[in-house]
Amino acid sequence: MTLPLYTIDAVLDATGGRASEVTATTINSISIDSRELGPDALFVAIKGDRFDGHDFVDTALANGAAAALVSDGRDDGPGRIVVGDALTGLGALARAARQRSRAFIVGVTGSVGKTTTKEALRVVFEAAGATHASIKSFNNHWGVPLMLARMPETAQFGVFEMGMSAPDEIRPLSQLVRPHVAVITTIAPAHLEKLGSLENIALAKAEIFDGLEPGGTAVLNGDHPQIGILLDAAKAAGVANVITYGFARGVDWFISEAEAGPDGSRANIQFNGQSQALTLSVPGRHMLANATAALAVAHLAGIEPEVAVRALASFGAQAGRGQRTVLGPNERPLLLIDESYNANAASMTAALDVVQALRPEGRKVVVLGDMLELGEASAAMHAGLAGAVGASGAERVHLVGRHMAALAAALPPDIVASHSQTAAEAENLIVDDLAYGDAVMVKGSNGVGLARIVTAIAARFGQG
Repeated sequence: MTLPLYTIDAVLDATGGRASEVTATTINSISIDSRELGPDALFVAIKGDRFDGHDFVDTALANGAAAALVSDGRDDGPGRIVVGDALTGLGALARAARQRSRAFIVGVTGSVGKTTTKEALRVVFEAAGATHASIKSFNNHWGVPLMLARMPETAQFGVFEMGMSAPDEIRPLSQLVRPHVAVITTIAPAHLEKLGSLENIALAKAEIFDGLEPGGTAVLNGDHPQIGILLDAAKAAGVANVITYGFARGVDWFISEAEAGPDGSRANIQFNGQSQALTLSVPGRHMLANATAALAVAHLAGIEPEVAVRALASFGAQAGRGQRTVLGPNERPLLLIDESYNANAASMTAALDVVQALRPEGRKVVVLGDMLELGEASAAMHAGLAGAVGASGAERVHLVGRHMAALAAALPPDIVASHSQTAAEAENLIVDDLAYGDAVMVKGSNGVGLARIVTAIAARFGQG
């Protein structure tokens, strides 16, 4: 017999809400989007930056939602569960889900690689048992409680991504999730505008330790100068166990003999006096680091290294985070690498390192969009990408966004194919410049909107 996600009575007990003519008895999914409702859905009417869910309650119920969780005084009528505040009610459901769970829970944060590491963990855990993991980048003040509230009671493993753009944002998320393992992938200059320094970024990421379960473990990338800050923060938070990983000598899980080719990467991972070969179908040293974090966490969960390595062999990059698409004729295709979701100096350098290893029949082309939220350091950091662009061997560089003016000035003029202020302006220029046989990598902060250029390239060249 399959257990429901919640009974209506359990929802009422967890939230302290009152039911208004709710005829359903069970809830099997939770949604904040009236257009995307799962079976027996509870629609939660949260208020976002652009939309208020209360404006869509009637639509959700008409579309088949079993009930709607609404804020008191905001919405009346049948099919509602009324609470003081809908987002607070969602958090209460999340706490109830965590309270009843017997799963091995992992929280993941970091400036770069947290979504990829979360996905690597999902793949490994799914090879070992029933797994629940955050989707997309649902890692903020509503995304984390939504993902936790969706966790089935029968899950054996849970993986939750946590993000932030300012201090005191990760702490409440971690205290809600209460992970057994807290992973910090790396520290890089993202959100400098609000945080001011890499040291402050490290301290903000270290807030994840404040929710760690007693006896829990911190798994930390050791390949950045702020590792000492994280180690001190873990000690101050009373973290019982700390494991480090990376390419730096002296880490607990050491990546050696790394080879990152155009179509994949491999390395030997040394840990606890053992050595384990790791082969990935995705290229890049950063992918080896993310996979090694997953191996270390799997070991803590009692999963045999061979099981984890076998699962990771089939692991692939996600849309916006290195996903590769081969378009057009088999004899001379265009390779599209989609890195359009996120960008800072560290991830830009890692992506350009992948371009360096490419050997297309045609040209290497890179499309680079602004790195956002860098504050006063923005111009210097954009200009500082010139060396990595040169080392990548890119023959054509298209730049998008006003901050990219600093990089345009730092690059040789003959390789700058265009510099546009917006993705809309750049779209046709870039698509018209490409040809079958080329390899093109598109990377920028999500706010620049380079996903539309990825879509346009795929539409044009996928018909060859």
